[in-house]
Amino acid sequence: MRRLLLFVLLGGLAACGRSAGSESGADLQPLTAEVLDGGVALDGGASAEMGPWEVSGRVLPPQVMLGETFTYELVFTHAKDQRFELAMPKELEEFEVLEQTRQRQDGPERSTTTFQVKLSAFSLGTVKLPELRFELYAPAATQLVAVPGLEVEVTPTLPQSADSEGAELLDYQPPTEIPIRSWLLVWVLLGLLAAGLLVFAGVKWLRRPRAHAVASKPLAPLDVRTRQALDTLKAENLHGRGHAKDFYFRLSEIVRGYLGERYGFEALECTSPELFASLRKLRTPGLPEDKLMRFVSESDMVKYARAEAPPESCEASLAFGYELVEKTYSPPAPPTPESSANAPGPRVP
Repeated sequence: MRRLLLFVLLGGLAACGRSAGSESGADLQPLTAEVLDGGVALDGGASAEMGPWEVSGRVLPPQVMLGETFTYELVFTHAKDQRFELAMPKELEEFEVLEQTRQRQDGPERSTTTFQVKLSAFSLGTVKLPELRFELYAPAATQLVAVPGLEVEVTPTLPQSADSEGAELLDYQPPTEIPIRSWLLVWVLLGLLAAGLLVFAGVKWLRRPRAHAVASKPLAPLDVRTRQALDTLKAENLHGRGHAKDFYFRLSEIVRGYLGERYGFEALECTSPELFASLRKLRTPGLPEDKLMRFVSESDMVKYARAEAPPESCEASLAFGYELVEKTYSPPAPPTPESSANAPGPRVP
């Protein structure tokens, strides 16, 4: 027994020493990322040139025990108008993801985005971390890049001498009588009380006053509801009061809600590339695609990249909302009884 305690104590001290030394001495090392596609231009033309960016990474600590938590850190240095998003793989085989964080810091000329993924490994030896993929968003295009994984050394939890020397095990203990407190009577009383409450609630529900049916107001057509939402946003004058970011959030929800209800897809939950990919698969007569691309790109820059938006640009974006409804809306045909039961709900309040 004393020998086993000594092994555990020595293993814990060694792990603490390794962890402290690794975290203090681990430096970021440059990585070579691979561009998986040539980029998708948001203006519908050829792929645009992306600004220069670099990525580096490290593992803290570089040596861990089996099942112990460690951090995989990736740091991107890029232009201020670029944005990186992590797309985690569904299966990591030898690893388990415990937590992931993203932090961005903007400098005078460049920005730094740091991703930290906390993992635990379940395979011994030098194990290569999985390749991580990131979506790069820029004003003119998007790209999908892959960053190769670093290596981490995974050691067993027992010391190396445990296999040769073994560990002292405790012998079987004789049977011991253990008194167990019975809660049967308490559970019976609680069951009776619950049954009584259910009966009382059922009687009250049966004797409740009946509410008279009130005819519900029919829902206004989509173009009317969308123009009303635009009129409300215009009357609030958020951009005139210096709230351009809130203005673009509201306007983007109105435009996406209109497109989703007009063409029958979930536009509110789509990213910008997914939105255009879904629209290109549908029949959209009259849709001003070029203006829509410019609006989505400008709103993304204001919402996520903290770009400045003068009142004139906000007014032009609001005017685009009215123009979109004017050019694309057509009154729908009267629904049949079979199709009306499965029709999607409204997306514009």
